[in-house]
Amino acid sequence: MITPKLLLTTVAAVLTLGMTSLASAADCPYRGTLDEQYCDRNRDLVADLPLDESQWADPDTIIFSYTPVEDPAVYAKVWDDFISHMSKVTGKKVVFFPVQSYAAQYEAMRSGRLHVAGVNTGGNPVAVNCAGLVPFTSMSKDGKVVGYEMEIIVPADSPIKTPADLKGKTLAFTSPTSNSGFKAPSALLKSEFGLVADQDFKTTFSGKHDNSILGVANKDYEAAAVANSVLHRMLDRGVIKKDQYRTVYTSQTFPTTGYGIANTVHPMVAAKIQQAFFTFDWNGTSLAKEFGKQADGFVSIYYKQDWEVIRKIDTANNVSYKCK
Repeated sequence: MITPKLLLTTVAAVLTLGMTSLASAADCPYRGTLDEQYCDRNRDLVADLPLDESQWADPDTIIFSYTPVEDPAVYAKVWDDFISHMSKVTGKKVVFFPVQSYAAQYEAMRSGRLHVAGVNTGGNPVAVNCAGLVPFTSMSKDGKVVGYEMEIIVPADSPIKTPADLKGKTLAFTSPTSNSGFKAPSALLKSEFGLVADQDFKTTFSGKHDNSILGVANKDYEAAAVANSVLHRMLDRGVIKKDQYRTVYTSQTFPTTGYGIANTVHPMVAAKIQQAFFTFDWNGTSLAKEFGKQADGFVSIYYKQDWEVIRKIDTANNVSYKCK
């Protein structure tokens, strides 16, 4: 629960990020891997609040989006109760923006049309460096950050028993920016099994985790790399059945969706948005119905520390955060 004292401290901290120097963006002392339009004076790896207050966004309507891991229409209703809560806390209208792709989400934030977003694990570094996302929270269970694993799944009657059997087969990925749907399996299959994508096995891209999961369940794909958090929710909703697939590989635990604010959002508004996340009561809500088995709240995260393993995977895959 955020207390008034903590809220004021949060506002002060956010203000400090952008007011430690009178230098212009062109005189930024440090950017790291951030795009040239951002600056990182405190070296926490995320974009600072602009020094020029005229660049701060104080929208009448706050636009929120959730990562398009599945059909966006499903999640428009899932987030209804939370959207209402954020509206009450901020005193502003809040609208859910059903983005159709990862790229569309990043571009919307970069252009100032998106203010708050839940970004998929692998996409966080891209959104941070190219769209000014400042992640601050993730879902939690009993006060601890919720994680997930990457699983490689195959149809239940598939002859594939281990990842080594993927040689000569086709593996379905989701999107190049997805951690579990592309980055992690690419790195792990190469390091642990000596299998190189498009050399030792063929690849295809489904676009989303639910497409990959349904593709395996319906035997359209020989194998797929997916986030098991999505897999479990689809099982809970009865979209697929456990006897339709088998898991042949499970990774270490990764951080899940990171929720953040665009670096240009006015610090007072940003503080209220954070307050909305940390004061939301999940009991009996649409959010609890969808995520309740995995999470019961939100907890603070820190991109520099919590996404270190993801950045290491990117490095292993020779990924750069160059923005187009």
